Amino acid sequence: MAKDEKLKYDVIEELRWEPTVTATDISVSVKDGVVTLSGSVPHFAEKRAAERATQRVEGVKAIVEEMEVNLSGIHKRKDSEIAQSVVEALGWHVWVPSHVQATVENGWVTLTGTVTWGFQRTAAEDSVRYQSGVKGVSNNITLKPSVQPAAVKDAIEKALKRDAEIDAERIEVSADGGKVTLAGTVNSWDERGEASSAAWGTPGVTEVQNNLAVSY
Repeated sequence: MAKDEKLKYDVIEELRWEPTVTATDISVSVKDGVVTLSGSVPHFAEKRAAERATQRVEGVKAIVEEMEVNLSGIHKRKDSEIAQSVVEALGWHVWVPSHVQATVENGWVTLTGTVTWGFQRTAAEDSVRYQSGVKGVSNNITLKPSVQPAAVKDAIEKALKRDAEIDAERIEVSADGGKVTLAGTVNSWDERGEASSAAWGTPGVTEVQNNLAVSY
């Protein structure tokens, strides 16, 4: 069996195994380790679950996501209902500042406002991503740190070395003020995400460009 054919089989099996992926019409195609997911899912949360399941499969170099959210039944809601749920979700999350705002159009949520930390920006998106009726999220929240970036590159490199899940020797860090770029290779998608989180957690960082490649 060719490498791409084997990878396609493994991805399909992983999607079938993942209990949060219930859609039966997700199509999988693979070319040179790049996996394309197409078809439809019943809600946005399942779309994300399918992506995460695919990332777990060894050999996946990149994912092209072409799945559509086809809402039906209890997941189909009016924009006004979605907006109410989103407002409540943002308000109840302890990490989301009260001035973060949301607009809803045709099931698509757009977040705006300013925060001082990357984890607050991520928390806002996570709090609305799994609301019933949501088809997608545009995170336009602006990051404005309360401190000026100082020795960002050194701070991130130290954070990467402290993390037991990251092989810091394979990662190159460059910084231009608060804008950070990560380059090099990692062993898994989880390690790639962990490195990004470490960079975002550094005081003064306003942007992270994650160019890390997953190498098998």
